[in-house]
Amino acid sequence: MYSFLLCLAALIVGYFVYGKLIERIFGPDDRPTPAVLHEDGVDFIRMPRWKIFMIQFLNIAGTGPIFGAIMGAKFGTSAFLWIVLGCIFGGAVHDYLSAMISLRHNGESLPELVGRYLGLTTKQVMRVFTIVLLILVGAVFVDSPAELLDQLTGGSMGVYTWMAIIFVYYLFASVMPIDKVIGKIYPIFAVALLFMAAGLLIAYFLKFPTDVPELWDGLSNTHPRAATTPIYPILFVTIACGAISGFHATQSPLMCRCMSSEWQGRSIFYGSMITEGIVALIWAAVATYFFHHNPDGINEPSAPKIVFAVTGDWLGSVGSVLAVLGVVAAPITTGDTALRSARLIVADILHIDQSSIFRRLGVSAAIFVVTFVVLCFSLSGSEGFNILWRYFAWANQTLSVFTLWAVTVYLVRHNKCFWITLFPALFMTTMCTTYLFIAPECLHLSPVIAHSIAAAVALISIVRFVCWYNGAAQKDRAL
Repeated sequence: MYSFLLCLAALIVGYFVYGKLIERIFGPDDRPTPAVLHEDGVDFIRMPRWKIFMIQFLNIAGTGPIFGAIMGAKFGTSAFLWIVLGCIFGGAVHDYLSAMISLRHNGESLPELVGRYLGLTTKQVMRVFTIVLLILVGAVFVDSPAELLDQLTGGSMGVYTWMAIIFVYYLFASVMPIDKVIGKIYPIFAVALLFMAAGLLIAYFLKFPTDVPELWDGLSNTHPRAATTPIYPILFVTIACGAISGFHATQSPLMCRCMSSEWQGRSIFYGSMITEGIVALIWAAVATYFFHHNPDGINEPSAPKIVFAVTGDWLGSVGSVLAVLGVVAAPITTGDTALRSARLIVADILHIDQSSIFRRLGVSAAIFVVTFVVLCFSLSGSEGFNILWRYFAWANQTLSVFTLWAVTVYLVRHNKCFWITLFPALFMTTMCTTYLFIAPECLHLSPVIAHSIAAAVALISIVRFVCWYNGAAQKDRAL
């Protein structure tokens, strides 16, 4: 309990202290924003700060800070440290700076932004990689809410019917002007998700458990398959949303196109990431309590079932329904904005004007067909969806690697402190490489080989950065 309180305080202090430092390093000013310069009534529309914050929070949340934190809690209290340190020094910095750089480039989408600072080849790779990730997001965030809705309605309609309904909603929301659907209903869903977190937080305080493991009791791996599931790097991929997530940088340009001032950035982007970290921390604490008092619970394969069990017991019938609605709304809203982002990226690549709804439908239809095929594949076997989710999680973290390196280059070129993203970039590069070579669903090599390759990749990254810094960067700074 005391570890949880310390971590909660650290996240709040991190926003006001480190977040302010990051804002000062970037240096927002009073220049006109893309929403002011390019207002089009579809994607570039000025909205109030509070509404943009709510939408951004819901866009990036999904089921990540809930399901990811529940699965991450199986590793023990080390999950608390990753959420706090990852969120303050990694995720929130990643989200704020990538968003503000996009804002400075007329709300440019992530692949274009990365290509601008890492080169044309990287830009082409990022275009494909980002679209694939967004399609994976759309696919994986259909299954879990459909399952929850089916359970909520007693199985009267069936999972596949709910999937079809969610797909229809996705298509509708992704082509409508952003203020007509997203701007009106997302803040309501965000309130439901925050209500759930607040309710669980109050219930946890009332229980005030003193028998759960604390950080100072040690960071041993308590995962039921600890021998094949090491804390590093598996935990760092399992808990993405709530710590650091590359997917967030694909969503930020949507909100950059709705801001009326650069000074709104810290509260919207750094603040929404810290808020997500708090949600993840609450669920990690709740899951730790659940596993500690239900010895068989740690082997429970379904995170949604744990959500039902905990909310029903702690929040009562009414609170449980509201909580589940929040859990249902989060992935659905993340899924549709992911596909909306995919539409905008494809339109940017092909230079397709998006002022016409028929053009938006044409681009969206092609994306939805691919998403449907991916979803069908994931449901074709008993382990298909689980494997799809794990690949999505790794791709998600790998996307943050590209983003952090691009932001680092931007900071160097503008004579700003680049260490704030260089260290996270090196860490995430090493971690994602290790996961690729050590994870059971990937190459599954021995730890010695996997860590050696990851160390070599980190060394190569450092050498390449130093060479670039001493060469091309010097020229850039001289201009």
